[in-house]
Amino acid sequence: MLNQKKYTIAIILLFLAVIITALLNISLGSVNIPIEEVTASLLGFEVEKNTWRYIILNYRLPKAITAIITGSGLAVSGLLMQTLFRNPLAGPYVLGLSSGASLGVAIVFMGASVFGASFATILLSEWSLVIASSLGSLLVLFAVILASIRLRDTMAILIIGLMFASLTAAIVSVLAYFSPASQLQQYVFWSYGSLGDLSWNEVLILGLFWIIGILIAIGSIKNLNSLLLGEQYARSLGTNIRKNRFMIIIATSLLAGSITAFAGPIAFVGLAVPHLIRQIIPSANHITLVPAVIFGGAILMLICDIIAQLPGSEFSLPINAITSLIGAPVVIWLLVRKRKFNF
Repeated sequence: MLNQKKYTIAIILLFLAVIITALLNISLGSVNIPIEEVTASLLGFEVEKNTWRYIILNYRLPKAITAIITGSGLAVSGLLMQTLFRNPLAGPYVLGLSSGASLGVAIVFMGASVFGASFATILLSEWSLVIASSLGSLLVLFAVILASIRLRDTMAILIIGLMFASLTAAIVSVLAYFSPASQLQQYVFWSYGSLGDLSWNEVLILGLFWIIGILIAIGSIKNLNSLLLGEQYARSLGTNIRKNRFMIIIATSLLAGSITAFAGPIAFVGLAVPHLIRQIIPSANHITLVPAVIFGGAILMLICDIIAQLPGSEFSLPINAITSLIGAPVVIWLLVRKRKFNF
């Protein structure tokens, strides 16, 4: 009971940290805006400069919300995959969703070199990348769901996801080989990931997928806890393993697939955050872990975005590079320490 009280306090502190880092994220950039002006603008009060209000409401606020959705969604997806496969190195893209999305985008950018220029002209529209990425993720998702229905072994699903990732990566490599440098460069820039290119309409659509995915994850908390001691123990508690597995895959797919479609493939957040949270809150109970991971993922992504923006500079770094620079050392540190993972 005392530990649970400590965990609750830790979750509240994480929530407050999300608010603080979000305000910093909106405040810092090529043009630094005082935090009090940011707060006034968000609350609807007058600000010193109208240009600041325009920058905040049309550029930085959508980007901050996208960072919160992206970080929290990937973190929860990583937690779900690590619990389902009981593997501390499983991440949100272990099912091959990111590779499927990459294939869809690669066809849009590099399809002209293989299918002709008219093909690319048809596809290159405002929503073409989102649609292509979503279709690629859905293709892999349907294959994984079909496998999950037919197979009893959860690890076999993991292997199938990895095989689909290898297959789609091979197809992307073939497209890249026949593509000119300009088309290949467009695809590479997309693979860097971006939080700042979304309109309010796109943020709302992404937010809708995020809400559905998070609600499914919250609804699966009891079953996630039952999986901690293995599938046989979960069956003895009356858990429908196939249904539970299906819901976890759907939640992960909605979160990771939609985030990849709108923001690109963001690396390491989903893998690193659950482990970082377990260092802060050493609990295996998903009632505690899920909200903590939501806030922890949001904080990490906001911090990474602040670093990527290079405050005070006109230049910015790829968000994927920053998340990898932070995430990779965390994973290495965890492996070197050889800690016992709480599953």
